[in-house]
Amino acid sequence: MSIIDKYILKRYLLTFGVMILLFIPIGIMAHLAEQIGKMQANEAPLDEILVYFGNFTIYIGSLLFPIFLFLSIIFFTSKLASNTEIVAILSSGVSYNRFLRPYLIGASIIALMMFIMGMFIVPKASKGFNEFKFKYLKTGKQDRVTNNVFTQLNKTDFIYVSSFDPARQIGYNFTYERFNKDNELDFKISAANIRWVEKDSLYRLTSYQKRKLVNDTALVDTKRRLDTLFTFDIGDLTPVSYVAETKNIFELNKFIADQRQKGASNINTYVLVKYKRWALPISAFILTIIAVAVASVKRRGGMGVNLAFGIVVAFIFIFFDKVFGTLAEQAGFSPLLAVILPNLLFGILAFVLLQKAKR
Repeated sequence: MSIIDKYILKRYLLTFGVMILLFIPIGIMAHLAEQIGKMQANEAPLDEILVYFGNFTIYIGSLLFPIFLFLSIIFFTSKLASNTEIVAILSSGVSYNRFLRPYLIGASIIALMMFIMGMFIVPKASKGFNEFKFKYLKTGKQDRVTNNVFTQLNKTDFIYVSSFDPARQIGYNFTYERFNKDNELDFKISAANIRWVEKDSLYRLTSYQKRKLVNDTALVDTKRRLDTLFTFDIGDLTPVSYVAETKNIFELNKFIADQRQKGASNINTYVLVKYKRWALPISAFILTIIAVAVASVKRRGGMGVNLAFGIVVAFIFIFFDKVFGTLAEQAGFSPLLAVILPNLLFGILAFVLLQKAKR
């Protein structure tokens, strides 16, 4: 790398680091001021609070990485432009594409960091962050679907409960159905409720009834109470709403495959999380090009105009990401398209702005 490359790359990474060190503590203090009353009311232990804010820093920081990156590039590139350093570099015979090289190297470093964090580090932090939130900050609010729970265990076995209490690990109006290879009902188990008895590692069924068809004859077995074993985990009946966020990429792939086999109705939510992890590093390159194209041109109004533009673009990017994400989760929109379209639209914007900056 040339001296100019090292100079720009150093400014790139240093400004990004300073941006994080400035805004993350502000976010922590604002969040603490907002939630400290609930923490005190619910008697959250100090050690859990400290761990929570460690997880909060990683979780929120990862979400805001693209925005911090975008604003930091606009900030230091605008200073280069206002000091006519960019004009001097381009006037010396350096092409605009060559001028972009240290920015793309910096974007590669940040993208790699985003990838590693998003795939392996953030999921662990997300688990601790969400568990604390629902335990102490959102007490009484459900962190999962608990009514009309239907699950397909495999190709032949299906279970249903009308409601599920995760705290007591009880499902009400339980039904277990198994079908044969001809897709005909083999037997059906029903019970008023199903409870997981942890100390005995078994399930307890109340008002148990099993109906089995043998040569068109229904054989019915009933018991007031039955202790038995099943191959499923009662906690898997209703995974927490944030379950996909808590799994690394290998665990997430396996989880999605299991949920797809079970016919989970909210499979798009899990797939969307997976695709977003892959798309996040790509956004680092797109936002870098947009930021350089905007800030490298000296304007009347200086850095303030560029930062204002950057903030507007950042919020539009977040808006599109949220809109398409919501469509994928609730309206059956393709999760892959929901991730591709925001990056595609801003990729086109990056190309247009780059061509304009070159002129």
